[in-house]
Amino acid sequence: MTNEFVARSLDEVRFWSRIMKEHSLFLRLGFRCEDTQLINEANQFYSIFEAIENRAIAFNVGTDPQTIRRFNEEVHNAVSHIWVFKRKILGLILRCQLPGANNFPLLVDHVSREANYFRNRLAELNAGRLEPLPDAIIDENVFFLRIMADHAKFISHLLDPSERKLVDQANHFSEDFDQLLFQARDLDSMRPQSQTAPLLDQFLDQNRVSVASLRDFKRTARDLIEACRIKSIIHPLLADHVFREAERFLFIIDMFESSLTGKPMPRDPSVVMD
Repeated sequence: MTNEFVARSLDEVRFWSRIMKEHSLFLRLGFRCEDTQLINEANQFYSIFEAIENRAIAFNVGTDPQTIRRFNEEVHNAVSHIWVFKRKILGLILRCQLPGANNFPLLVDHVSREANYFRNRLAELNAGRLEPLPDAIIDENVFFLRIMADHAKFISHLLDPSERKLVDQANHFSEDFDQLLFQARDLDSMRPQSQTAPLLDQFLDQNRVSVASLRDFKRTARDLIEACRIKSIIHPLLADHVFREAERFLFIIDMFESSLTGKPMPRDPSVVMD
């Protein structure tokens, strides 16, 4: 169990610290040139999470669990601070105090939700109180389905309007994931009666199909953006960022499926690399 705690902690920190680092960059790019204080704060958070990411990479599954527990506490503190920063930015935008800036309110809310998810996961790991499988399946899917729906909306709005076919595809994904999210929330409200193995298995299967399709769309968009073959204002790193989050969701779905049915993981389960 101690090795499992270390492995799970390192997996979460390695993945999400990079995400937090990149959030800092994306927010900074959306500020106006006169927003020097916000730019400086974003740069500080970038450095903080880059250092956390590097430390997490230096640890391995043989690291003393107490060392990892203390590390998780440090990371939790950093994530709590960036969450406060993100919510401050959201408040400034919604009060019209950053006119002309380029961060969508929904995007800022989105990245703050991810920070809150990350810090909650760290607290659960250190407390040794991860959710039972049926609850985790529903809660993780509700969270990630909304993330995927948001991504589709961001892609649609950041593509050039002349990229009509890609915009239509992104809008289709937005509608698809909105419907999947509504279904997930219905399953959530029917708990605990809805938490039967057949229903949860079907729930995972249905979501996997749509997430895999969106993941493939994101990969294609990322490759086209990197090759400068489509018109957009999407940063190449943002395109890769949303692709990696779809990959993460697919891995979680596969992990749940394996735990629920006893079937072997169809994808490589080795997330933490020593």
